[in-house]
Amino acid sequence: MSLKKQLYNTSYIEGKFTLRSGLKTNKGYFDKYLFESNPKLLRETAERISLMLDFPNNIDYIAGLELGGVPIAVMLSQIINLPTIFVRKRAKIYGTAKLAEGPSVKGKTLLIIEDVTTSGGQVVISAQDLRDRGAIINDTISVIDRGQGATKALKDIDITLHPLYSLSELKSVATACLKE
Repeated sequence: MSLKKQLYNTSYIEGKFTLRSGLKTNKGYFDKYLFESNPKLLRETAERISLMLDFPNNIDYIAGLELGGVPIAVMLSQIINLPTIFVRKRAKIYGTAKLAEGPSVKGKTLLIIEDVTTSGGQVVISAQDLRDRGAIINDTISVIDRGQGATKALKDIDITLHPLYSLSELKSVATACLKE
């Protein structure tokens, strides 16, 4: 069974939901934690991502965004043998008070990993926070892009979004399954 079909079958649920962007959907939802908690699907997803860009030549660290990007980033780092940075939504106010856990990002090229992008809001915020700390960010990979503005929002800050799948591609799986 194709990865696209596995992701759809494992993660798509019916109902009404509010997205992180604040948008509401009654057309279903991809619960990314359902595939991220499945070791076989998580590995397969990261292996597919590893084929998307010129790894590791143009990247120093993989940057997984809290929370959904972290397991994908960790698995990807195991496959391509690059260190992982764990990026919080906000710097913690205790201990080291870091935004990005792991080695220093100053002067390093990071690849941001996100599970699902809609408007791109959190990636934009996190990328700016990381750039403020000296990181270089040119690209981000999202497992699923909902196609609701993330590409443009990231392009506006000179970051290219590379979605593994668009929401419409995954929904095409449902249409194909109905025809079978």
